[in-house]
Amino acid sequence: MEMETFLAEAEALVTSRVIGYDQKVRRLAALAANALPYPTLSAECAEALDARVICDMYEGNRPITPRYVLPDYAMALRNGVAYLELDPPTTLDDALSFLTILYSQVPSVTTYPVYFGDLDALLEPFVPADLSDDELDAKLRRFWIEMDRICPDAFAHADVGPADGRVIRSIWRVERSLRQVVPNLTFKIDPEITPDDLIEEAVRTVYETGKPHFVNHPMMVADHGEGYAAVSCYNSLKVRGGAHSLVRVNLRRAVDRHEGGLDSFCAEALPHWVELTCELGEARIRSLVEDQGFFESHFLATEGLIDVDRFSLMFGIFGLAECVNTLMAREGLEARYGHDARANEAAWRITERIAELVGERPLPYCVGGAGYAYLHSQSGIDLDLDATAGTRIPIGDEPGMLEHITAVAPMHRLFPAGISDIFHVEETVTRNPRAMVDIIRGALATGMRDFTFNLDSNEFIRITGYLVRKSDIVGIEEHGARHSSDYLAATAEVNHTVRTRAVKRVLASELSPRA
Repeated sequence: MEMETFLAEAEALVTSRVIGYDQKVRRLAALAANALPYPTLSAECAEALDARVICDMYEGNRPITPRYVLPDYAMALRNGVAYLELDPPTTLDDALSFLTILYSQVPSVTTYPVYFGDLDALLEPFVPADLSDDELDAKLRRFWIEMDRICPDAFAHADVGPADGRVIRSIWRVERSLRQVVPNLTFKIDPEITPDDLIEEAVRTVYETGKPHFVNHPMMVADHGEGYAAVSCYNSLKVRGGAHSLVRVNLRRAVDRHEGGLDSFCAEALPHWVELTCELGEARIRSLVEDQGFFESHFLATEGLIDVDRFSLMFGIFGLAECVNTLMAREGLEARYGHDARANEAAWRITERIAELVGERPLPYCVGGAGYAYLHSQSGIDLDLDATAGTRIPIGDEPGMLEHITAVAPMHRLFPAGISDIFHVEETVTRNPRAMVDIIRGALATGMRDFTFNLDSNEFIRITGYLVRKSDIVGIEEHGARHSSDYLAATAEVNHTVRTRAVKRVLASELSPRA
């Protein structure tokens, strides 16, 4: 970065009347990181990055922390944290205070923690039997408010489930009463463990807040073991680990640089772009681990709350829809992704090939992924103007519920680091929440890793994977916003017209009646 540009951008930040003091400090820090030299790349990789065929997610030229950090909060609660002079808590109040303090010290690409822990499992042992539901709700309500005010970023995420308990029931009540953005929430669903009425309570919570989204617990455990979490948006990683970085390839731009059809694209183009994307990821990993020495110095690592051997690289893809549709046209076929079997089969073939290539390219410091990157269907950023997020069907072009699930479900098993499809549902479903329970169970049973739905009339909008309130982004250019994620959402809402997702009406609670 030229010094003149650096000074101009810094001047604009410090003199802004729209962004707050804390936001200025964080943006100035990012500006400084981007002024440092980029890790060394080959000329071919650097050109692909400049052209944004491959992408570093604008994490900064010099990574000073892993993108996603998932501390083992259960270990912290058991052992205490010496660096913070925190003894193990013995009461619910102490545990809530302990976690609030620890959250303030957990780094990530956003500067806020992306993982608050599996909160029901963490807190349930601290709830005394004689504590009433009203008292429990009051304590969690205060804790929920603290999380939102101290970590005002919608990528801050908590997990719950799959088991029932007093804390998870309280969380649903608190969420519905507060209707705030933070924390984003994932509900782990196990068909053998999770009761229907608990899922129904979660569905009713979605009606009010757009949260939670629902993940396939058995599938996640098969990929990561029991110690996993979904964080930020739809990013599934190992607890006590995380992701060094997230790099991705824009399949729309990749196909634009290729002249052939589907066969040659899979055989010739994909190996080239996968290798360049992995080169980019490796350079960023080595910079973080070897040059910056994050794992040698941060207390989370030195006290064992994270372990470099539980980290990996996230390898993301996006623009699959445009890639497939382009290849279908070149083959002389009138076939559109999400609507035609031939296009859907092409999408499955492309993602299978990418998964194969990523699984053959070893990377340093990626023991968490058995020495390889985790494949991820990257859910987009506000600057993606010409490519659909991840492996999703383009906004506004989504088919009916069954056709939509059928088109995307076969790919979900390929993406251990997360994949997402958002279903916009007509408001009449509020009269029959058990119908949504059946749909969620059915979608996960067909092989979906994640199921997310919104009401078309909700005050909350799900952007890529995070939530904003419609009222919070009105007039943001004049008065700013408290949540840092709202600035991204305001751009994304314009660029991606997320309010125009096709609305699905739930016409039946199930296709095959249960015996």
